[in-house]
Amino acid sequence: MSNNSTVKLYGRIILRGNITLLSGLHIGGASGALSIGGVDLPVIRNVANGQPYIPGSSLKGKMRSLSEKLTGAPQNTKIGKDVYIHVAADLNEYNTIWVNSIFGVPGEVKFDVPAPNRLIVRDVPLDPASAIQLDSAKTDLPYAEVKWEAAIDRVTSAATPRQIERVPAGAIFSPLELVFSIFSAADLKLYRNVLIALQLVEDDYLGGQGSRGSGKVAFKDLTLECKSGSTYSGKLSGKYDTLNALNTDAALDAWLAQSIKIA
Repeated sequence: MSNNSTVKLYGRIILRGNITLLSGLHIGGASGALSIGGVDLPVIRNVANGQPYIPGSSLKGKMRSLSEKLTGAPQNTKIGKDVYIHVAADLNEYNTIWVNSIFGVPGEVKFDVPAPNRLIVRDVPLDPASAIQLDSAKTDLPYAEVKWEAAIDRVTSAATPRQIERVPAGAIFSPLELVFSIFSAADLKLYRNVLIALQLVEDDYLGGQGSRGSGKVAFKDLTLECKSGSTYSGKLSGKYDTLNALNTDAALDAWLAQSIKIA
């Protein structure tokens, strides 16, 4: 990928809000946490305060995976054992499948990409109010519950129990922050696909064990801020209680175009 192209940043769209758990959430952490409570599958925690958090890489990866399925993007690049993702094979495919321009492509691609990765997804900490509530609730483990499951042998029907650590339903992670960079007028319309990717996650699940009930989330209390121009000044939207309210705002495209001026 060439580094010689001139790229102009016209502005950024910053989405903020929270992630509310509608069912218990499990995003796996290091096995070293086994000594704390003996669970088989611990959650990831901030080493500074011991509180669970949602890694930006987990949310962004889920958004990308579901977006690839929605667009039918060919799974042509192996990144691990039996794990494949989509990477554009040429500039035509890059421009045709919006997953590439939003989520980015590896630096080793052999064609010149018009602009770098547009989307930044930050880690989302446990909301302080939820931390206090969970701390006073006397959960099985600090800020988390233990869910028992049993793996059933398909031949003998023997059950092997295991313990899965989850952040309980009702907990809130905040602040959520997604930053989308605008490099061309087309990017303003491309932003709608970021909201579609979030809707795909909301209708699916986040983290592990989703097919068995875990990881149902809702994106709530959302606001947009547009920063643009040589002064990089900001303009705030109103508040959207739900992702659906933001997705169905017919005036959004016009507001974005008005807020981020592109010569």
